[in-house]
Amino acid sequence: MSLVEEVLQKLPGDVLGGLRKSDRLLKSLRENTTPIPQVVTQSDVPLENIDWDVVICGGTLGIIIGYALVKRGWRVALLERGILRGREQEWNISRSELEVFVELDLLSEEELKKAIATQYNPARVSFFGGTEVWVNDVLNIGVDPVYLLETLKTKFLAAGGSLFENTPFSTAVVHPNGVLVADTFKTRLLVDAMGHFSPIVQQARQGQKPDGICLVVGSCAQGFTQNTTGDLLASFTPIQNHCQYFWEAFPARDGRTTYLFTYMDADPQHLGLEDLFAEYLRLLPEYQGVNIEQLQLKRALFGFFPAYRRSPLHFPWNRILPVGDSSGSQSPLSFGGFGAMVRHLKRLTLGIDAALTTEQLSSSALALLQPYQPSLSVTWLFQKAMRADIEQKLDSNQINQLLSAVFLEMQQLGEPVLKPFLQDVVQFPALTQTLIKTALNHPQLIAQIIPQVGFVSLIDWTIHYINLGIYTALYQLGVKLEPTVKNLSPQQQYYYYRWLDSWQYGAGNDY
Repeated sequence: MSLVEEVLQKLPGDVLGGLRKSDRLLKSLRENTTPIPQVVTQSDVPLENIDWDVVICGGTLGIIIGYALVKRGWRVALLERGILRGREQEWNISRSELEVFVELDLLSEEELKKAIATQYNPARVSFFGGTEVWVNDVLNIGVDPVYLLETLKTKFLAAGGSLFENTPFSTAVVHPNGVLVADTFKTRLLVDAMGHFSPIVQQARQGQKPDGICLVVGSCAQGFTQNTTGDLLASFTPIQNHCQYFWEAFPARDGRTTYLFTYMDADPQHLGLEDLFAEYLRLLPEYQGVNIEQLQLKRALFGFFPAYRRSPLHFPWNRILPVGDSSGSQSPLSFGGFGAMVRHLKRLTLGIDAALTTEQLSSSALALLQPYQPSLSVTWLFQKAMRADIEQKLDSNQINQLLSAVFLEMQQLGEPVLKPFLQDVVQFPALTQTLIKTALNHPQLIAQIIPQVGFVSLIDWTIHYINLGIYTALYQLGVKLEPTVKNLSPQQQYYYYRWLDSWQYGAGNDY
């Protein structure tokens, strides 16, 4: 029996079976053998008796946007394939990002305070053989998903929302005036919040392989030495198994959570999740200074997150909108999920509200709700620089040396440069300063990175970098023009504000 089998079989439920099921899904994605669902069809016949303004499929994060829309007076139905409840493991986020719940009147200050299960300071960024960087108030809040979702669920129902649990999505038929969902629900707009592996997303992508994958394994356990600090990004080994291993750690309500994650392309020769979990158990004692035998695991954590260079995803159908991980709008450096949804919550709430009000529900009009964002697109080169593809033969410490140099320069530039980047926010002035300082002080590292990422990728990145600067200027201009918008029609205002949102988020000015 392997150590992975021995450890996971002690946990309640079939955790080992779940891990191997995820591995089979990962294998099919890498080998491009996953069947393409055909769940969305179209009809030229109008629907009669539209019952809902919005039907949301995927309740775990869909409840957040669902309640926000109910608060604005829309008829909302939420479909969840199981029972809508939060997981035990906290969601980590920065405190300032949670203010949107109060701003949109989804939670009171007291309810928001109660939703925070843990908080810690400071957090560390460190690399093998390099310097350590410490920051405060970055991803240091642990939100209790059980309390948060139960509270939002209760408020959603009290405000007139309709929740259909144990109701999985099956099909959607797009009609001229609405969408028939699961042969039952007639709605003006269907919102897909089912995540990376939504059948609607799979149909829209038509078997497209991801350009990058992040594998994550970990656990929450007791038995560690008391530690009130955390790690945001830590590495203490060189490249192994064509992987640069990165670690996260932070206090949790019932122990300490530790993650091992790594970036890679979609080559089938890379490690699978069970292999990576074996590496996690092998290296965890060295990382945390603890013996495996003295730990009491509360739960095991694992998953993989595909990312696509051409993101966000735009559906080809009218009246269907992807949000959250379904849209692919998260950074290729992050795991998406709760943090990505919260970051875009206000933008999506106001945008969907305006789309419904002005009947801007065509595919092209809805595409403006998930716009191109150069602030995210530039991070593709960063992910590529943080991974070792199968065909590459890199110096074993090249990635550590590069990241150590870059973060040292950002630390010297100060928190206005460092802290936004650690929250997946890239801004033109900060990025430009960091690039110049790194190139001047570490020219040999820049020379090494060019063959690693490839000349074509570098040219592509340069275009996004230039666009980042352009979007920065456009947002400043758009804000100055805002007083004149009241003279436009509601339909014209819809487009103006969607462009303004795209410039704001595309320039990282939402931070």
